Amino acid sequence: MNTKTDKYQRLYVSDISCASCVNTIETAVRALPGVEDVEVNFAERTVNVSGDVAEDVLINAITKSGYTASSLEDNSEDTSKENQELAHYKELLKKTIVAGVVSLVIVAVTMLDLLPDLTTFKGQFSWGVISLLALFVLTYAGGRFFTGALKSFKNHNANMDTLVALGTGVAWLYSTFVVIFPGSVSEIARHVYFDTATLIIAFINLGSALEMRARGKTSEAIKRLIGLQPKTARVLREGNEVDIPIEQVVMDDIVRVRPGEKIPVDGELTEGSSHVDESMLTGEPIPVSKKIRDKVVGGSVNKSGSFLFKATHIGKDTALSHIIDMVRKAQNTKPEIGRLADKVSSIFVPTVMIIAVLTMHAWFNFGPDPKLTYILVTTVAVLIIACPCALGLATPISVMVGVGKAAEYGVLIRKGDALQKAGQLTTVVLDKTGTITEGKPVVTALETSEGSSEEELLTIAASVEVNSEHPLAEAVVEASKEKGLELSSIESFEAISGHGVRALYGQKEVLLGNSKLMEDKGLKLGSLQSRSEELSKLGQTVIFASLDGNPLGLLGISDPIKTDSKDAIKRLQHSGIKVVMLTGDNRDTAGTVANLVGVDDFIAEVLPQDKANEITKLQERGEKVAMVGDGINDAPALAGADVGFAIGTGTDVAIESADITLMRGSLNGVADAVAISKATLRNIKENLIGAFGYNTLAIPIAAGILYPFTGILLSPIIAGAAMALSSVTVVTNANRLRWFKP
Repeated sequence: MNTKTDKYQRLYVSDISCASCVNTIETAVRALPGVEDVEVNFAERTVNVSGDVAEDVLINAITKSGYTASSLEDNSEDTSKENQELAHYKELLKKTIVAGVVSLVIVAVTMLDLLPDLTTFKGQFSWGVISLLALFVLTYAGGRFFTGALKSFKNHNANMDTLVALGTGVAWLYSTFVVIFPGSVSEIARHVYFDTATLIIAFINLGSALEMRARGKTSEAIKRLIGLQPKTARVLREGNEVDIPIEQVVMDDIVRVRPGEKIPVDGELTEGSSHVDESMLTGEPIPVSKKIRDKVVGGSVNKSGSFLFKATHIGKDTALSHIIDMVRKAQNTKPEIGRLADKVSSIFVPTVMIIAVLTMHAWFNFGPDPKLTYILVTTVAVLIIACPCALGLATPISVMVGVGKAAEYGVLIRKGDALQKAGQLTTVVLDKTGTITEGKPVVTALETSEGSSEEELLTIAASVEVNSEHPLAEAVVEASKEKGLELSSIESFEAISGHGVRALYGQKEVLLGNSKLMEDKGLKLGSLQSRSEELSKLGQTVIFASLDGNPLGLLGISDPIKTDSKDAIKRLQHSGIKVVMLTGDNRDTAGTVANLVGVDDFIAEVLPQDKANEITKLQERGEKVAMVGDGINDAPALAGADVGFAIGTGTDVAIESADITLMRGSLNGVADAVAISKATLRNIKENLIGAFGYNTLAIPIAAGILYPFTGILLSPIIAGAAMALSSVTVVTNANRLRWFKP
């Protein structure tokens, strides 16, 4: 049996230029022994590898495929990457300005006819200087395209660099040939295209700079999360409070947090109390009360009192570090719709080159004179306009923004597929306890028999239940603590499966359990029975108590419904999703809760091991099913559902089994996730339709399909501008998601 490793590595590849590069790098890395999965994020320029393989081996494989890779392991290196990209952005702007100024000079002398005729020595010399100026632009501002194309050629690949280098290179070579040998070309074809080559380089560099600037905004969610981490912590060392770098905090350090300060690491309160703002982690705006033994999370903000806490998780083990890691991994995964774009992109550049060759043949065989001029203009236009940047950016750029937006609302999406599937759900199945309800049963009713008191009933019941691990027993003991009752020791504690418990209290037999236990022992419940039925109708679980063969009374225990469960369920229903409650409770209690919160259907008395079967039954009916739960017994159902939602306040096993984790205990997180998923999916489709549509229309126009009807040809200069604009448009459209509110 193969087991997946948890080893995960990130690499930064600065020279990924288009979607074709993605396929080249993924193929090279996937071929390495020990690699389980690899995904290249074109938008982030990152390579994400799962598997047991050394970093230097990965870097070597990427280098051999023609690209430059460097390590990205922690947040400081993310800052380094950000600095590299800022420097690259400034460099692109500088190259754009240089290429733009030279281009304007060339355009001016061409349009104003300032230079002598090409057939004269002065003309050849003057245009020779222009040729060198254009060569300078191609070398300085466009050199990356030619070196990239050369690397691709050596590795038997073709990418965006290939198209740009071919297009601009051919324009310059043809023009230079005309300058050196003007007599070799007919007068009607004696045109030069230095302005075309330089303007294309200027436009593409400008487009890359604008795209990079827009792309920077897509990762703001990660930047904000990283920004939550304070740089220092105030710890107690040898009786003194000292400020130290957060990296020097060790396990069990006692840390002081004052009002208004960020909590540096995860821990547990040891002294004091306060209210803590955890909104950036959970999306919940109301500060949470904290007292001794309560847990605090690094990155949250202390709003009021000063307190001390013991560090329990530090460094990469803090909740915030795990959240950053989870968000980053999700941003780099591809939903199914994105893999389609990758497949198209992998064959796109070779296809465009074939179309360019067919365009040459068509104009050579059927075009008017001067054929050479028409061939050059149309072929260069096809090569330039068809660069697949927009196609490659369409999915990852939207996924990055969508996952980041979800994180703002306390919804952590672990996989790209989950982001896509959450928007296609037809049924959401909700576990009851801890999901719809608080998961903390409380005693809500005490009913005594004649001759006994509530205090006696609760004292005896709690004295027995303190020995039990059942959640209902915990509620009874907690109720006795609140009333300050003193418990007595008991003997001969015995659990009676499915019925209750038996024990000796001061040598008298105590029975605690359901009505079946009382009937089996021959006890007459009288008015307690009718009161029990009333409480059951209200969704409460009833525990009867007897002492030495006489009914003592009953306790009504209920698990309060979360205040926002009903509204969240309505939100899901309004979005066209059927909501089903799944519980192990009896039908009466389940039915009461179902009616109170307004679910469409409920399934009761389901054993933990059978929950996954109920999910399968719904899927067999053609439903796209989500499961929402918080317990260990929900893990198989969470894993088997199309999308598993784990309540973040639940167990680690449930969270690890789920596709999406809700950092707060509210079901509104499910509704938020569905809304964000639909918005992201819609955005991806807009980008893909735009990118596909652009290329579908642009390539035939660039090839000259309109010429026979209108006499119009697309200038390669306009093709370059259009190509640059298409990428900027995709990134700008994805950034609209940043303003989306579910």
